[in-house]
Amino acid sequence: MIETVIKVDGLSKRYRIGAREGYRTFRETLVDAAQAPFRRLAGIGKPVPEAETIWALNDVSFEVKRGEVLGVMGRNGAGKSTLLKILSRITEPTKGRVELRGRVGSLLEVGTGFHPELTGHENIYLYGAVLGMDRYEVTRKFKDIVEFSEIGKFIDTPVKRYSSGMYMRLAFSVAAHLEPEILLVDEVLAVGDAAFQKKCLGKVGSVAKEGRTVLFVSHNMGALETLCHKGILLEAGGKAFEGEIHETVSRYLATSHETSENPLASCKRVGNGKVQVFNFHLESPNGEVLRTVKSGEPVVFCFDFENRSCGPGEKVSVSFGICTDKEYGLLHYYSHFSGVYFTDLPPKSSVRCALPSLDLSPGNYLLMILTKVSGETADWPQVFLPINVIGSDFYGTGDANLSTWGPLLVKGKWYLAEAGVNQSQ
Repeated sequence: MIETVIKVDGLSKRYRIGAREGYRTFRETLVDAAQAPFRRLAGIGKPVPEAETIWALNDVSFEVKRGEVLGVMGRNGAGKSTLLKILSRITEPTKGRVELRGRVGSLLEVGTGFHPELTGHENIYLYGAVLGMDRYEVTRKFKDIVEFSEIGKFIDTPVKRYSSGMYMRLAFSVAAHLEPEILLVDEVLAVGDAAFQKKCLGKVGSVAKEGRTVLFVSHNMGALETLCHKGILLEAGGKAFEGEIHETVSRYLATSHETSENPLASCKRVGNGKVQVFNFHLESPNGEVLRTVKSGEPVVFCFDFENRSCGPGEKVSVSFGICTDKEYGLLHYYSHFSGVYFTDLPPKSSVRCALPSLDLSPGNYLLMILTKVSGETADWPQVFLPINVIGSDFYGTGDANLSTWGPLLVKGKWYLAEAGVNQSQ
């Protein structure tokens, strides 16, 4: 039976709004204990009203087996970092309990774990001592740590002089090489260049293959699906879902795209601003507004535009691109690809593009919009708009369960032919 190395039971953490949680001395704790009866008599120290507190975590429970890689995901403020801080013993829970079996190495936000006045060299040994390793063990790994971090010539410089990228390179290298049985990683791969991020992901993968347990918090869905066995989804401090990693990622992406606000109303834009798109929606051919689209069914893409300074006779070309929920591009379609330009736009107008069939498999997709006036970029909103595609009887067989290996659907003609005979003649 595989051993459980992390057990979280009913974990909750409450913060007082506007208050800071600091470290307390032993003397302060004794004084508080002695004064507590007198404060109660005086009415001092009454419980903080619930309206003045916030539950960063609320009754979260899960288990992680030895050698598993658990992906933790959720929107900002969902409780991910609070969870890892409790597991790292940086902060204490309000309720619930945590059982950890093994040495814990944590890689949290920049600034956690190193002493700023000490050099990189000295901090490597300090971190090893915190993990309970002797000097010989750290020395044996020292060369590998420095080589991986790629900051060898600065290793004897105080880390307070490091850039955030240098700091995180060293911090990741130390945490990954000093062999803790449990490694906690909190969204640190956003620091550093693409090559080093790839290197870090490879190291996390090798750590997992060595039989160590990893909790990995990230917004990089591709990395989570590549490295993790299962995932948990946090929403507003509670556990919304726990299961196989691909299903957990799909749940997260579906909820992250649900919003009542219009993303086009407040996004950044690139372009000269001669025209601007201020709304987008999908319609059926008969004009019904659609929240979801069925695979293979006709759909109309509707873009509402404001003409801000586009003059008479200027040619306007509207385009849209569709990519997967992990931002892999699938298509990009300009109106001028079909020889269509729009001229003499009124102050407000709606540009439509009707597709006879949206041949995408069920899933969550992202749409981007780009508009050109006289060949120059006029409006490129820096935001993705969600499109949800659901299954249908795409092949006309009565089966709407479309199990595919990719986002695109095709229809072809299958037939049996005699070997060696050219059927095209």
